Amino acid sequence: MAKRGGFPGGMPGNYSNLMKQAQRMQRQMEESQKELETKEFVGTAGGGAVEAKVNGNKEIIGIKLDPEIVDPEDIETLQDSIVAALNEAMKQAEDASAALMGKMTGGLSF
Repeated sequence: MAKRGGFPGGMPGNYSNLMKQAQRMQRQMEESQKELETKEFVGTAGGGAVEAKVNGNKEIIGIKLDPEIVDPEDIETLQDSIVAALNEAMKQAEDASAALMGKMTGGLSF
């Protein structure tokens, strides 16, 4: 007589282990994500005259300008430098996030 319910060939135990592994991975991802959120990433431009800082959530948390880059006659250079510094900081945050995901998923893409 066949067993009712379950999976043939011992699958219930394997399924249980798989669920435990998935839950453990989810906890690890949550902890790693929280850790990433606390990190700061700094991008610079204009030879270091502009510094932009973002957090792991890719939120801008600071901009620092060296007074020498503030030239009322050349606002475009300042604007371009700010954009470049922000882009660099955002890229660092994105790379860190991608590295975390790669580490957690073992390189699998979804």
